[in-house]
Amino acid sequence: MTAEKIVTASVLIIGNEILSGRTQDANLAFIAAGLNEVGVTLREARVIPDIESAIVAAVNELRAKYDYLFTTGGIGPTHDDITSECVAKAFGVPWTLHPEAHQIFLEHYRPADLNEARLRMAHTPEGASLIRNAVSRAPGFRMENVFVMAGIPSVMQAMFDAIRHDLKGGRPMLSRAVTCHLAEGVIAKGLGEIQARYADLDIGSYPFYRRGEFGTTLVVRGRDAERLAAGTEEVAALVRSLGDTPILE
Repeated sequence: MTAEKIVTASVLIIGNEILSGRTQDANLAFIAAGLNEVGVTLREARVIPDIESAIVAAVNELRAKYDYLFTTGGIGPTHDDITSECVAKAFGVPWTLHPEAHQIFLEHYRPADLNEARLRMAHTPEGASLIRNAVSRAPGFRMENVFVMAGIPSVMQAMFDAIRHDLKGGRPMLSRAVTCHLAEGVIAKGLGEIQARYADLDIGSYPFYRRGEFGTTLVVRGRDAERLAAGTEEVAALVRSLGDTPILE
């Protein structure tokens, strides 16, 4: 039987404001959830500064390593918005005025308001296809398996929604959660034994402290519903054997 292909992706978050702590990233969780819905597994996420060499190197490394690369940030009108130009350098193509993007701006702005800064946002690497933006008009773009999107969450979400159905994935990742009031140290040995028997599942352990009580949520993830159910039941049985009542979600 041929093994099922896992379609993979990475996210590259670009911006000094994220690294400085002035702005909190709100895009990664949205992208990860959307990718899961279409059966694409997010394998890696990076945050890098607005430095040309760093962007070019990361784009080339990640687009070769994964099936899809999604970038956020750095496609606005100011001097530090250099992502689009850097993607052009990564692909070794000119950075040019995109005719469709130019037309979008001509229809949106009065001629007197369409200044050089705004026209920067109509430039893309040569050969790029546009990602539509229903929020603020300025588009993102795609180059082969690289999707370049805005950093503003509402705009990024509109762009991602515009392209998510074009993504070719596998079966979506399913998940179940087993919550208990046992410490991780109590569960660890038995949980490791279950993981060894279910190598096709991803079993994670997440401790918590709520309303004065400690506990652990055990999350079981996989693509096969039957295997997921079987693995989840073994985790629940482990909790029962250790004297607690599991809560399944």
